[in-house]
Amino acid sequence: MAGRKILVVDDDPDFQQLLVFDLKREGYETVTACNGEEGLEKVALEKPDLIILDIKMPKVDGYTFVRRIKKEPGMKDIPIIMLTSYEPMKDMFNLEGVKDYFVKSADMQMLMAAVRKYTGEPSKS
Repeated sequence: MAGRKILVVDDDPDFQQLLVFDLKREGYETVTACNGEEGLEKVALEKPDLIILDIKMPKVDGYTFVRRIKKEPGMKDIPIIMLTSYEPMKDMFNLEGVKDYFVKSADMQMLMAAVRKYTGEPSKS
């Protein structure tokens, strides 16, 4: 049985690679997108259990991404964790239906704890 599937949408290839490495080490299956437009396509195709999403990206930014996902019946309940390089904006994220958010310099263990909270433990087979 494969691990829970997580879509990582981030235009920073180094950060994306680091995050994917940690998720895979924890037993999660990962799918990636380098911008919001590609991310929207991947959500429809891959049906992830969780989305980890950057805010500032080319083509479709994180805010627009969330608004589009939350309008789609088959996608609106997918938990989203936002990543930001900016000052915390928790109230705005909560209004948009985002489950959690982290500043990109956050402790990776805290981020992994949030991933487990919203997806459950992956099966490591």
